[in-house]
Amino acid sequence: MDKCHPSRKQLFHRFGGAVWRFAIVVVGLFALWPELAQAITISHNDALKVGKRVWQNECGGTISGLTSWNQGEDFASLGIGHFIWYPKGRQGPFEESFPKLVSFVSKRGAKLPTLLLGVGRVRPCPWNSRAEFLQAQNTVEMNQLRRFLVDTIDLQAEFLVARLEAALPKMLAEAAPTERSNVQQQFERLTKTPQGCYALIDYVNFKGEGVLHTERYQGQGWGLLQVLESMHGNSDSGAPDEFARAAKVVLTRRVQNSPVDRHESRWLTGWLRRVNSYSGG
Repeated sequence: MDKCHPSRKQLFHRFGGAVWRFAIVVVGLFALWPELAQAITISHNDALKVGKRVWQNECGGTISGLTSWNQGEDFASLGIGHFIWYPKGRQGPFEESFPKLVSFVSKRGAKLPTLLLGVGRVRPCPWNSRAEFLQAQNTVEMNQLRRFLVDTIDLQAEFLVARLEAALPKMLAEAAPTERSNVQQQFERLTKTPQGCYALIDYVNFKGEGVLHTERYQGQGWGLLQVLESMHGNSDSGAPDEFARAAKVVLTRRVQNSPVDRHESRWLTGWLRRVNSYSGG
C-alpha cells in the first residue's frame, strides 16, 4: 500500500477549504448521477480471488505477512491490503484504514477478538513501536489477531471492492469537466472483466485514488485517476492491457518527477512487476 499521504493536520491547515469544497462536489455528483453509487458487479468468488492476489502483492500471500510493521514506520500494517493501525495518541501522515476494515467486517457478522473490542470504535494499536510489535509475535493476542485476519480474507476482499466503489465519484469530482466522461468510460471498461476489476482494486489500494493535490510531484499525480485519464480505448477485452501500460507510464513519471533525496528509483522495478500482473504479462 502506498503511504505517501499528508497528515490530516497538514491537510486541514494547508487545504482545509479545498477539502470541504471537494466534499461538496462529491455529494453533488451523487445527486446529479446517482448511478455512480451502484455496486460493482463482481461475484463473491472473483472478489475472493482478487483479494488473494492483493494479499500476494502486499506480503507474499503469507499468514505471517498479515501482521506486519515495516521498518521506519510508526504503525502496524495488517490484513491482505496492509491496512494501517496507529498506536494510541499517534497521528501519522497516512490514513488509518484498519479501524474501517474492522467496522466493515464486524457489521457483516465477523466475531472480533478481544484485542479489537472497543466502546463504539476500534481500540488503538496496543503496541507502541515496531520493537514491541516484533516481541509480541508469539503472544496470545497476536495469534488471535492473525487468526481473525485469516478467517476474514473474504470480507477483507469485499472491503477492497467497497473502497473501489467509493473511488469513482471522488475521481470525477477531481477530474476536469472535459475529462469526466472518459474517466467514467475507462473505469466501466475495466469493471466488465474479472481481470479489469483486479487491476482497479489492486491499484487503488496500491497508489490511491489520485485525488489529493498533496499527492503530486511537479504538479503530476500517480493515482488511479491519472492512469484512467491516460487511457482512451474502447475495447473491454483490451482494457486490462491498456491499463497496465498506462500505469507503467504514470509510475515511471512519478519516479522521474520525485525529489532526488527520496531515491524512488529503487522501488520502480517492483512497482512495474506488480503492474505487469494486471495484463498477465
